[in-house]
Amino acid sequence: MKKILINLFRHFIFWLFIFTIGRIFFLIYYQGLIVNSHIKFWEILTLFIHAFRLDMATFCYIASLFLLLWVIEGITKWKGIDQVVKYLNFLLIGIYFLIVAGETGLYGEWQTKLNVKALTYLKHPAEIINSAQTLTLVLMIAFWILAVIGSCWVYRRFIFLHSINHPTSKRWEAVVTYLVLQPILIIGSRGGIQQIPINQSQSYFSQHAILNHTAVNPAFNLYISWFENRQFQDKNPFVYMDNVEARHIVDSLFAKPASQGKEILKVAKPNIVMLILESWSADLIESLGGEPGITPEFRKLEKEGILFTQAYAGGKRSEQGLAAMFSGFPPHPYTSITVQPDKYKHLPSIVKKINAQGYHSSFYFGGQLIYGNIKSYIIFNQFHRIKEIYDFKLPHIKGKLGIHDEYTLSELLHDLASEPTPFFTALFTLSSHSPYDQPMEEKLHWGDNERNYINSAYYTDWCLGNFFEQARHQSWYPNTLFILVADHSHNSYRNWHPNSFEYNRIPILFYGDVIRDDL
Repeated sequence: MKKILINLFRHFIFWLFIFTIGRIFFLIYYQGLIVNSHIKFWEILTLFIHAFRLDMATFCYIASLFLLLWVIEGITKWKGIDQVVKYLNFLLIGIYFLIVAGETGLYGEWQTKLNVKALTYLKHPAEIINSAQTLTLVLMIAFWILAVIGSCWVYRRFIFLHSINHPTSKRWEAVVTYLVLQPILIIGSRGGIQQIPINQSQSYFSQHAILNHTAVNPAFNLYISWFENRQFQDKNPFVYMDNVEARHIVDSLFAKPASQGKEILKVAKPNIVMLILESWSADLIESLGGEPGITPEFRKLEKEGILFTQAYAGGKRSEQGLAAMFSGFPPHPYTSITVQPDKYKHLPSIVKKINAQGYHSSFYFGGQLIYGNIKSYIIFNQFHRIKEIYDFKLPHIKGKLGIHDEYTLSELLHDLASEPTPFFTALFTLSSHSPYDQPMEEKLHWGDNERNYINSAYYTDWCLGNFFEQARHQSWYPNTLFILVADHSHNSYRNWHPNSFEYNRIPILFYGDVIRDDL
């Protein structure tokens, strides 16, 4: 076991060195872009810290191969295993630096990390060579050769020659070692024992896209891109009609009406507070056909606001709902746009448009934004301040998924007291998500299979009531538009079919003193 532990540690340090070399090369190659973006040196240094956990997860994936080989050595006593591990490392080094070189060469044109789309061009290598600038091609080839030769020399000199000097384990020790260490590597590859496995969001930290892209491990990113798109790389699985007919239908949906609509606000640039209600179905709202008593505070707000009665969710997951809200992007049937950061640059962003109007923007969530790779998408939208579970300052109580809604809303009220105006803030509630462990005792003693769900909605509704009661005493309140909207729907006590209109119906409410009195 001692030999395996020492070898694992040596390989971990070595691969961190490999990952660092790749990042330094990328940063040097794009130093002009970094300088033009006025990025501070300390922010460049911090990217290596933010890259660490994703690098560790990537290493744990490949370390599982090394561990298996060393255990085989312990069982069979075959002395050639170290040679196999050495050449496996050489192969992985070559592949990794090939990814780095390809990503670096393409980044200037694509402004994204290397993804599965780039792999499709490998079918036509002549086109790649012909389309690349000669200097770029030469530099990438030279880097790959030097990096591979240099890294292989370092590996042989400092890892391989030391690893073969340790005595092999006994057979039973090798088996026990595998049974102990493999689960640890599995935990490491998913980023820990938390519910949500690690993803690219873990390395996103900056408003500068190039720093986020540099921090994300290129091998990990390419694997995720392949995994999310592996089924449909060469075909569209949703071809049900002629392209001309499909285009005609889509164009009709985007046709602008002759009327310009109705002005509903008294002021041109109000503050905007968007309260995104986790999993709220229309069946929670009495005015939308739901049973009375589930959301009494919401019902009070309806009387002075504008309730949209024919609103439907843009998907069934939070990441899909957020992409629909902030980018107007419809959900993918098999994956989500948020897990494909290379496609963000093609998305519109209402947050960016609001920022351009002089607004100060912020986003609040009491849980982990790593879920569904939401954090990287939120950063793409350029919110000026982002708060998740680790960033809340006021005293609070947590459930299994994160901070309960009453405390996130309290933190928002505290921060808005000193917020520059006009502001746009979005707060994503959490307590109406399973496991529904909100701190309030059960109030609704019905609901059958969704009893916990409707009680969690009652709790969030109670939190909203407290929030608005306190907000009305704030100086910014008279000039603020509140938008309450569900991210997606949820099964209710009526047990609609998941694909039915009834199931996917959600509430949207505009509320505030800025709404015209004559509406």
